[in-house]
Amino acid sequence: MPIRTNRGRAAVYRRLWGWPLRSPRHLIGALVFLAILITALGIVLPKVVGKPQAKASPTTGTTTSVTTTPPGVAAPVPTSNLPTRLSTPLATPTPAPPNADAIRVAKEWAAAWVNHPAGMTSEQWLAQLKPFTTEEYLPVMGTVDPANIPATKVTGEPVVGTSYPNSVQLTIPTDGPKLAITVVSTNAGWRVADYDQAS
Repeated sequence: MPIRTNRGRAAVYRRLWGWPLRSPRHLIGALVFLAILITALGIVLPKVVGKPQAKASPTTGTTTSVTTTPPGVAAPVPTSNLPTRLSTPLATPTPAPPNADAIRVAKEWAAAWVNHPAGMTSEQWLAQLKPFTTEEYLPVMGTVDPANIPATKVTGEPVVGTSYPNSVQLTIPTDGPKLAITVVSTNAGWRVADYDQAS
């Protein structure tokens, strides 16, 4: 076992570290001193170090500010002057004369819709609607049971309601309910994108 003496560097360190543990008063005094020291360093150090200065960009000659964010705080989102989709007002479509192909497709679709003789399966009925229906709307048509369709023939010409360059809404009379049909322009041509039965 080594002999401890009161001389040397180890003895000095031992006296410094041992002083707070000699009594509760020494311990409280050491903790208060430590708290004051940490607070003072927290106030003085940022003033001594200072904030980063704005530096000039060598290419443009303009100044750019450098900001630092403390840990645990989200960095600010930079803003740009680029127009966003929401900042530009949406253009209202201008009415246009009804497209003849759109009216033809609506008539052919209505003729296929009312054509459901007894014994026709849903797949056969959908097959005759497919050339005139958008790919997105065809699965919706798959939920319709042709046996429940109350019309069997088209009884009149289409009546155009609203017409725009890329869409036409029209009504076609049948021997059952009227068909309110929306036809839209797609890459494959004019196709039915929606319909409803009106009395």
